[in-house]
Amino acid sequence: MIPVEVVYGLPHVQRLLALMVPAGTTALDAVRLSAIAQEFPEIVPETASLGIFSRLLDGRSMPAPMEYIVQPNDRIEIYRPLLIDPKQARLRRAAKKRSAQTGNRGK
Repeated sequence: MIPVEVVYGLPHVQRLLALMVPAGTTALDAVRLSAIAQEFPEIVPETASLGIFSRLLDGRSMPAPMEYIVQPNDRIEIYRPLLIDPKQARLRRAAKKRSAQTGNRGK
């Protein structure tokens, strides 16, 4: 058995579950074993984006969640979907800043 952590966060609450899993357990299986989806029903382990210490398990640069074998003391992170595309958020902030600067010129 090896120790791992499964973590999930919302703006108003964060949850860290420490558990022991059998050697050879995948990241996906560790999330299932944690039963975190019972506390947060919006989590669907099979489709959730998972990472290990901020490194996305994407099947490209890192193995996919069903392929990654957890190591002792791994922190398995469950990521929420983005509410807005980061590029769109930057464009909105820049437009707001331009608008504020333009408004100050007339005074």
